[in-house]
Amino acid sequence: MTEVGLRERKKERTRHALQREALRLFTEKGYAETTVAEIAAAADVSTKTLFNYFRSKEDILFAHRRQRIDVVEAKLAEHTATLSPRDALLATANDLLHLLLEGDSGGTSAEQIAQGRLILSVPELRGAALSLLHEAQLRLATVLHNAYPGVLTKAEAAAAVGALIGAMQSAGLSAILPSGSTSDAYAAAREAVRVVTRGLDGLPHA
Repeated sequence: MTEVGLRERKKERTRHALQREALRLFTEKGYAETTVAEIAAAADVSTKTLFNYFRSKEDILFAHRRQRIDVVEAKLAEHTATLSPRDALLATANDLLHLLLEGDSGGTSAEQIAQGRLILSVPELRGAALSLLHEAQLRLATVLHNAYPGVLTKAEAAAAVGALIGAMQSAGLSAILPSGSTSDAYAAAREAVRVVTRGLDGLPHA
C-alpha cells in the first residue's frame, strides 16, 4: 500500500476513534458534562488534533449524518438523469435504506441506537437534528426541482421529498427506539416508503 493510502487509513482510524469515544463519554457522563479535551484524551490524541477533524462536540456527533446527506444527494442527482421524478425518488429511498441497513460511517448498530437515544434526550441535539433534516430536505428538493424544469414546481418537489424522508425517519425511530433493532427500523422505514409511494404516484412517471 502506498504512503498516501496508509496516511488515509490512519486518519480514518483516528476519526472513528474520536467518534466512538465521544459517544461513549456522552452516554456515560452526559453530553453537556463531557469536554472536548476528555474526548481527545480518550482517543489518545491532542485537543489540537481533534479540531483538525471536527469543529465541535456537535460536529463529532453529526459528521456521519452530513456525509450521508452528501451521498444521498449525489445518488438523487444520478437517478434524475435517467428516471422519472417518482422513480428517481424511490430509487434514492432504496439507496438510503441500503446505507442504513448495511452500515456506513455512522458506526455499529448498537452505536447508532445509542446515538439516536442520546439525540432525543438532549434538547439542543434534537434541535440540531431537526435543522439537519430540514437542510437535507431542502438540498434534495432543490436537486429534484432543478432536474425537471417545467415539470415540478419548487413546492411539489419540496412536498414529495418531505413526505418521503420525513416518513422514513419517523417510522424508523418509532421502531428502533423501543426494540433496539436496526432491522426493525429498516422494515419500518421500508413500510413508510410503501405508504408514501401512493402519494408519489401523482408525480410524473416518465
